[in-house]
Amino acid sequence: MAEKKDFSKFNRTALEELFKRRFFFVQSFEIYGGVKGLYDYGPPGSAIKSNLLNLWRQFFILEENMLEIDCPSLTPAPVLKASGHVDKFEDLMVRDVKTSECHRADHLLNDHLDVLLADKNLAAEKRTELLHIKAQVDSYSASELGEYLKRFKVKAPTSKNEISDPFPFNLMFGTEIGPTGKEKGYLRPETAQGIFVNFRRLLDYNGGKLPFAAAQIGSAFRNEISPRAGLLRVREFTLAEIEHFVDPGDKRHPKFASVASYVLPLYPRDSQLSDNQLVLKSIGEAVEQRIVNNQTLGYFLVRVHQFLVKVGVHADKIRFRQHLANEMAHYASDCWDAEILSSYGWVECVGNADRSCFDLNNHALKSGIDLNAFVLYPEGPREQDVYEINFDRKLIGQTLRGESKKVIPVLEYWMKSQTLLQLAYESIQKNGFVEIEGLKVTNEMLKLEKTRKQVNGYNLVPSVIEPSFGIGRIIYCLLEHAYWVREGDEQRAVLSLSPIIAPIKCSILPLISNEQLYPKVIQLAKLLTDQGVSNKIDDRGGASIGRRYARTDEIGVPFGVTVDFDTLKDDTVTVRERDSTLQVRISISLVAQVIDDLSKDKIKWSDVVSKYPKFESTSD
Repeated sequence: MAEKKDFSKFNRTALEELFKRRFFFVQSFEIYGGVKGLYDYGPPGSAIKSNLLNLWRQFFILEENMLEIDCPSLTPAPVLKASGHVDKFEDLMVRDVKTSECHRADHLLNDHLDVLLADKNLAAEKRTELLHIKAQVDSYSASELGEYLKRFKVKAPTSKNEISDPFPFNLMFGTEIGPTGKEKGYLRPETAQGIFVNFRRLLDYNGGKLPFAAAQIGSAFRNEISPRAGLLRVREFTLAEIEHFVDPGDKRHPKFASVASYVLPLYPRDSQLSDNQLVLKSIGEAVEQRIVNNQTLGYFLVRVHQFLVKVGVHADKIRFRQHLANEMAHYASDCWDAEILSSYGWVECVGNADRSCFDLNNHALKSGIDLNAFVLYPEGPREQDVYEINFDRKLIGQTLRGESKKVIPVLEYWMKSQTLLQLAYESIQKNGFVEIEGLKVTNEMLKLEKTRKQVNGYNLVPSVIEPSFGIGRIIYCLLEHAYWVREGDEQRAVLSLSPIIAPIKCSILPLISNEQLYPKVIQLAKLLTDQGVSNKIDDRGGASIGRRYARTDEIGVPFGVTVDFDTLKDDTVTVRERDSTLQVRISISLVAQVIDDLSKDKIKWSDVVSKYPKFESTSD
C-alpha cells in the first residue's frame, strides 16, 4: 500500500492516466491544444481542493482565531514596487541560441547533475562534489550558474543547442488598469500584500492588540519560465497564506509550550552544506539552540506538519529545509520550507518565513500612512527618553534643493518611530549628521531633541511570521502518497484518501439493477444528503458489484453502501471500507450518521467494525 511506496518503482504514468480518465485535473483549453502551466480541476479534483481548504480554515483560521480577508488579484504597481516584487521577483533564464526557446537556468543545471549522479561508477569524491553543488542550485547568482552550466557543458534539453548566459526574468504578469493605459498593474504573485495594506483596519478590528494573525485564500500568478511536472509548477495557482503580526522584540507564542516536545524532521543549512543529514529534534530544543529563529516560527512549523499529516501526507516523507543565507527571499530573516517527497523528488509545498518588519516598513514609507501598533506597558506608565523631531522644510529645501524630495518622506516616516529617531539622534551625536538617501542631513535641519517623559507604552512596526501553502502542490503530493494497486491486479487502482479529504464520502450501490431495490437507494441518498454527506449512486447496468467498487476505489471514495434484497426484509445495508474491503451490516436509519462521523474523523473504522456485525462477501 501507499505507506511502503518506493518512488523508484512508482508508476507515475498510470497515476497521470487515472487523473485524466477520471477528470481529476487536465491541461486548460485542451481542445485548442492546451496551455502550459494552466490546469482545470474536474469534479473529483475540485471536491478534493474544496475539502482541503475547508479543513485548512478549520485547522488554522478557526482554531487559531485568525482574521480572514479577501482581496482582489489585480494589484496596482506601486504596491508591488514597495514590496520589492517589481525589482526582485525574478528567476534566472537562459535561451536556446538557435530556437530562442526559454529554460529556467537552475532547473537545467539540476537536471544535468541528476544525470551525472545516476552513473553508478562515479567516484565517491566526485559524487560528494556534485551533491554539494546540487544542494545550492537554488541560491547561485547569475554568474555562478553560468560558470557551472559552461563547466558541465549543459545544452538545451530538446534541441541540444548551445544556451545563452543566464539573465533575470521578472515572473509577474503585467497589465493596465482602466482604459487610458496610464495606471500599471500586475496580477498578484502572492496574497500577502492585500493583508499588509489592510494592516491598520485589521489591527483596529482586533481591538488594537498584538499579536494577531490574518489569513487569505486566493489565486496567485507567476509567469513561470518553463512550467512542468503537472500541478507542481504552474502559472496560476491557489495560495492559502497566514500573516502573524508580532512584537519584533518578543516573538514568543502563547501556545508554544503545548508543542515544545513535538519532534520535527529538520534540514538546517549547516546539514545541507556538510553531511546532508536530517536532524530529528523537538521544536523546543530547536528554538532554544537557535536553529529555528523564534517560538512563533517554531509553533507554526509544528502546526504545518500536523496539518500535512492530517490531510494524508505521509509523515516519513516530510522535511523542513532551511533556506541558505544567500537563497532567502528579499524580505525574509529566516525561512523553512515544508518539503514533501514525491516521484519528482522533494517538493516545496509550504514556505514558512520570518518576514521581519520589511513589508509594513516599506508600505508605510511609500504610502505615507502610519502602519505602527501601540503597545501598552503591562506595569503601567514609565519615565523614559523620548525623541522629538521638528524638521525645517525651508532650510532643507534651500540646502539640498532638488534632492530634498528624497529626504522629506523619510523624515515624515521617522516621526512615527521612536526607534528610528533614536538611531538618527545617536548618529548626529557621533558624526554631526545623519545620512538619508546618500545625503548628509544636519541637526540644524532636523531639530532633533531628546527629553524625559512619562509614557504609557510604545509604538512599533510588527514583525510578520508567514506560513504560505501551495494548495495544488499539496494536492498532487497527497494523491501520489494515496495511490496504490491491489496485490495481484494491476488494473485495480486505489486512492487511499483520508475520508475528510475524499471527493465523495460514500457510494450507493444496488446489488443488481432491479426496480425493487431502487426506492431504498433513493431513500438512502436522501438521508445522506440531508446529513450533509456527499454521495454518488452507481447503478450502471452490466457491471458487477465488484467492478463498481473498483470504480469508486480509484477516485478515493472511502465507503460504499450496498442495497440488496435483505434490505427489503430488515432495512439494513452493507457498508464497505475502501482500503480493507471489510464490510458490516447497519440499519438504514443509522448509516448517514455513522458515515458522517467517519468522514469528520469523529470515529474510526475500527470502532464501526467492533460495534456492528461483519458481513462476508466474495465480491472484492
